[in-house]
Amino acid sequence: MPEGKTIAEMQKEVDSYIGQFKEGYFSPLAMLARLTEELGELAREVNHYYGEKPKKASEEDKTMEQEIGDMLFVLICLANSLQIDLSEAHDLVMHKFQTRDKDRWTKKEKGEQNQ
Repeated sequence: MPEGKTIAEMQKEVDSYIGQFKEGYFSPLAMLARLTEELGELAREVNHYYGEKPKKASEEDKTMEQEIGDMLFVLICLANSLQIDLSEAHDLVMHKFQTRDKDRWTKKEKGEQNQ
């Protein structure tokens, strides 16, 4: 099975896409508003599938995959506009979880690892 794109490849692909337009990236504040909007759309989908609020018959059928993809796109735009390498950001947060938060939750026993 072929591997997916790296985060660096995704950042470059988004930058190439945005770079073809005169407007360029939106301001960080506008992108934060867009990210919040996309989060609301994801929350709505989660509520339809797992919550008590079914979709109306007239509502468009979207998937959580699409909504997460929309959020990822905007997050990459925000990171790119601020010259943030998402791989480095990921490494920083993983270090935090593996040090400061390493004993915060109950770890699985060896036989439970793949469950």
